[in-house]
Amino acid sequence: MQKEITEIKLKKYFDVTGKALEKAKKSKEKIDLSFLKNSREDFLDMIERYFEDAKHFSKKGDKVNAFAALNYAHGFLDAGARLGIFDVHDNKLFAAD
Repeated sequence: MQKEITEIKLKKYFDVTGKALEKAKKSKEKIDLSFLKNSREDFLDMIERYFEDAKHFSKKGDKVNAFAALNYAHGFLDAGARLGIFDVHDNKLFAAD
């Protein structure tokens, strides 16, 4: 059980996120209208899974992974709001209004 964010854990997250960012920058835009049909349900499923993971990690005393899972969940919430998947109009809870 981790109770602090170690240099190894931080390096891992920087590495994965940096690689993903570079790949996203080099990619073309992909718009698949069939995806949009189920995007709300897909986003909510991922958000709920990360939220439940956070609860699980927290119960185990693993605050590092609980915090990470919460950040992933909220990232999906913010992305969904910015894409218009969620019509929330709340700039205190979301990075979009």
